[in-house]
Amino acid sequence: MTAQGGYLIRYAVVRLSVIVAVALLASCLSFPSNADTGDVQVVFTKGGFILGAGRGDGVLLLRGHRYPFRVSGLSVGFTVGASTARLSGQAMNLVRPSDIQGTYSLIGAGAALAAGGGSVQLRNERGVVLQLSGAKVGLELSVALGGVTVTFR
Repeated sequence: MTAQGGYLIRYAVVRLSVIVAVALLASCLSFPSNADTGDVQVVFTKGGFILGAGRGDGVLLLRGHRYPFRVSGLSVGFTVGASTARLSGQAMNLVRPSDIQGTYSLIGAGAALAAGGGSVQLRNERGVVLQLSGAKVGLELSVALGGVTVTFR
């Protein structure tokens, strides 16, 4: 074997080793493609004067299973009235069902009208995004900041 032939073999072995190492590293990383999207249904009742508070129940439908949860929220600002919202939509970026638990804050713009429809997009600390829309019944005027907490029942 010539010196040049030995060099080419060593070069090929080193290059193959680097490719295998990169492939192994990539297979160990968690990518968003591992995340699932589930269906969500929530009934949420809110009321208040200056300080708003709300509570409700929901269910996450994921991979053929139902996961019931509770929703609670608090807002500070200008809030007057009471309303009940029946919302449905999707929970995105779920790696496991328990990822839906946590404190959510508003992302983007949300809107709702009394006795009309509305939509909201929320995100928790695990990166789960809830995109919900539906009917809101009642009389409520709110310009407030707040958050929503989801916990399993």
